[in-house]
Amino acid sequence: MNEPGGMELTATLRRIERAAGALATASVARMDESLPWFRELPADQRSWVMLVAQAGARSLVEWLGSGGGTTDSTQEVSDEVFDAAPLALARSISLQQTVALIKVTIDVVEEQVSHLAAPGEEQQLREAVLRFSREIAFAAARVYARAAESRGSWDARLQALLVDALLRGDSPDVLASRAAALGWADAPPVAVAVGRSPGGEVAAVLHTVYRHARRIGVEVIGGVHGDRLVIVLGGATDPVTATEKLLPAFGEGPVVVGPAVPSLDEATDSARAALAGYRAAPAWPTAPRPVPAADLLPERALAGDAEARRRLRHDVYATLLRAGGELLETLDAFFAAGGTLESAARALFVHPNTVRYRLRRIAEVTGFSPLTPRDAFALQVALTVGRLDPIVPAGVTGPALR
Repeated sequence: MNEPGGMELTATLRRIERAAGALATASVARMDESLPWFRELPADQRSWVMLVAQAGARSLVEWLGSGGGTTDSTQEVSDEVFDAAPLALARSISLQQTVALIKVTIDVVEEQVSHLAAPGEEQQLREAVLRFSREIAFAAARVYARAAESRGSWDARLQALLVDALLRGDSPDVLASRAAALGWADAPPVAVAVGRSPGGEVAAVLHTVYRHARRIGVEVIGGVHGDRLVIVLGGATDPVTATEKLLPAFGEGPVVVGPAVPSLDEATDSARAALAGYRAAPAWPTAPRPVPAADLLPERALAGDAEARRRLRHDVYATLLRAGGELLETLDAFFAAGGTLESAARALFVHPNTVRYRLRRIAEVTGFSPLTPRDAFALQVALTVGRLDPIVPAGVTGPALR
């Protein structure tokens, strides 16, 4: 008699070959009985599983015939057993479900060992089937790993296209279609954050983004655009705070967060503000990290951002004009006096308390306090921009209108 595990299963192999079709059919029938989720699969996916089961039965014969049934063999099951079904099956059925299908199939084969094995080969076949089930599981894991890598690469490319569309200002339809392909829920509000990419593989960078996003429960789409990492956040009530928790995904340097908008359709505005702020951020070395794009309005205006100039002109300078000339006059005097309240009061021939009152009014109507150095800088830039780009009275049209 041959050594255990070293016996050639010639007779058994012939029996398994003849029974391959019946084994596959019985396996699928058992899946239908014992796995409720399998019964709910579309007909085409169930047929794919049938093809895989048939390929698995043929693979068992080939594996045993090439020495895989012996205890000292290193023969592996080829991943080609899963080629009978399209790669899309790996996206419809999870790895856990695939393992359940394999278990059902192996159970059916084990129940038939007494009928499949030639006399005296039952135990060897049973042991070989156990080893085969392990190899099949490893092969399935390899297939799913490749599918995940392929999906990850595709998602990275699609996200890069979406980010590029955002930065170009493409139509909302383009943004919506690409976001839908990525499973974007469009949870409001939506904001865009921009910072330096940490470098390395894009997939690894985005994996870090998603890992941190899951922890704080926000929707994200990320993309590496040149040396910049651009992240679209959805469902974060405070985008700046949410971005602060995503900082480990960024490289060194400033991280700028655009304004929150109601939906992805309007995210281009947030992206433009974030990018303009990112370009201007080096002018404010002590800026917080992350920093709202709105806090960089003076630097953005000096860097040539038309939207920042418009906001400073209309929201600050024009507001001061509408509030009355005395506020503008007081602000000029205060800056001319180097921020000294008493000197400004003497220049204006008013009491210092009057100057204090007017400075408080300026803070109320503009949102910037002249007594705060950072706000005073923004007010000075706003005055400069407002006088360089005069406010056009209502009803005036033509070249003078800006």
